[in-house]
Amino acid sequence: MSARKARRWVVVGTMLLALILAACAPPARSGDAGQADAQVDEVQSEEAGELVIYSGRREQFVLPLIEKFEQQTGISVQLLSGSASQYALRIMDEARNPQADIFFANDAGVMEKLRLEGMLAPYSSPALESIPSDLRAEDGSWIGLSGRARVLIFNKDLISEEDMPQSILDLADPQYADQFAITRAGNESMISHLTAIRVLYRDEVLEELIRGMLANEPAILGGHTDIRKAVGAGEFTFGLVNHYYYHLQLLEEQDNNVGGIYLDQGEDQMGTFLNVAGIALIEGAPNQAQAERFIEFLLEPEQLMMFATLNHETPVLPDAPVSEPIRPIESFRRAPVSLTELGAAWEETIGIMERAGYSE
Repeated sequence: MSARKARRWVVVGTMLLALILAACAPPARSGDAGQADAQVDEVQSEEAGELVIYSGRREQFVLPLIEKFEQQTGISVQLLSGSASQYALRIMDEARNPQADIFFANDAGVMEKLRLEGMLAPYSSPALESIPSDLRAEDGSWIGLSGRARVLIFNKDLISEEDMPQSILDLADPQYADQFAITRAGNESMISHLTAIRVLYRDEVLEELIRGMLANEPAILGGHTDIRKAVGAGEFTFGLVNHYYYHLQLLEEQDNNVGGIYLDQGEDQMGTFLNVAGIALIEGAPNQAQAERFIEFLLEPEQLMMFATLNHETPVLPDAPVSEPIRPIESFRRAPVSLTELGAAWEETIGIMERAGYSE
């Protein structure tokens, strides 16, 4: 890996670290990134029939699936949870001697970036046809397992739905000054959302949006949980989050009088940006057969629904049954951008963010 690429990955990792670490609960059966060396060495010394997973997803959302897989197959799974950005860096550092088989990530941009760097292996299966083509890599090396729509959560005591912004571009409108909250610049969902705007429009449009948004002096909070709770408590009128944080706030015993706006639904607008949480097959996986069996297991409809609903996310299966207020992916206009376009554009997006003054 070149010095320039290494520096950029360090920058990206630093920017992403705050949110991802906040999102990761203390591990119950895994080590953090700093403990991974000793744990992986121990795993590699064991007999065949095991699987090693690096995960940037909270353990509570993957452990039920892993335990079910172990029971069905007899394959022992070693789950190492922590920072997705640190594990992405680790996968690159271990390129000549891979120490894990599978990578769980909460963002398509991270997975596509790894694919472009040659860190992921192709995967083929008839089951892939059930996943929309714009939510997975063309070679099957990474696959979106659940959808994460970008929405505005708003406090119904402070503003009506009719008076809410309807487009992401409206965040630059001066009428909304001092009313909303966004995440830190390093949030991977924010980076990918802004990248989608770059792909669909122009660099100038993105930079104008960021500058206008910052001119409105939004509260910049650590993560989506902070935003949903602050909006629910009436500290801010609205905030930009992934859709399931809106659903989580609805489940609170108090401060739950909130609504959600799926952005850019007009005919002349870009559509709601839908990111994914997903899985990637690491190039040179030491337990590739077991890894492929695990992917095949996850692509079964029952597991796809389980993966999504454990965190109130949107199933990627068309016509999948969901309960209100979760909306199936065919119920709203999605931004016409393939998630495979994000990885190559991430670096430029971060550069524009930095130039516009939106950085850590």
